[in-house]
Amino acid sequence: MAFIKKQTVQPVTADERKRSRDCESLVADLENANPMVRRWAARDLTDCPAPSAALVSRLQQEEDASVRAVILTTLTSMGDEVAVAGLVGCLRSEDAALRNEAIEAMKQLPDEVAPIMRGLLADANPDVRIFAVNILESLRHPDVECWLIAVIDRDPELNVCATAVDLLVEVGSAAALAPLQHLKARYADEPYIQFAADLALKRITEG
Repeated sequence: MAFIKKQTVQPVTADERKRSRDCESLVADLENANPMVRRWAARDLTDCPAPSAALVSRLQQEEDASVRAVILTTLTSMGDEVAVAGLVGCLRSEDAALRNEAIEAMKQLPDEVAPIMRGLLADANPDVRIFAVNILESLRHPDVECWLIAVIDRDPELNVCATAVDLLVEVGSAAALAPLQHLKARYADEPYIQFAADLALKRITEG
């Protein structure tokens, strides 16, 4: 049997990293075959003007988890419209890991995500609406309860409403009491909705 030599990733030396650090070269390095080069490029692009589009493009195809982590960190630090739009695009990915990573990144951007939250909660794709509710879990925005109430009042999908109720158990106030009762009436034959809504009602009235 022939011996096949295992390929290894060559480390990036300090000289190699410093050799070409202009923004154009950094963008080009995002496509380098060496993941360490891509990782350094994603990190160093923080100091470049408007790198978000290149980072989003790379994120959508990047398979190395460590490179993806750095890209997401850089995009979060940018927090511009292109970065946020790119993260929203990841919510529609077939890659579950990428979706979860995008959700966690968006949780770090309450001020940037808040203006688009109503649109996400009204998205035609119910999975995206569920992901939007998941983002609300840590968004720390004053309108979180208002958005959740709108979901349980209007969303036609059981699973979306169930996800929203789960969060209302934690953040609901007296303002959610009537909407929760309406939800119970709308899904009178759904045991989980009854259970979760009752839990939220109990916490609100006794808390």
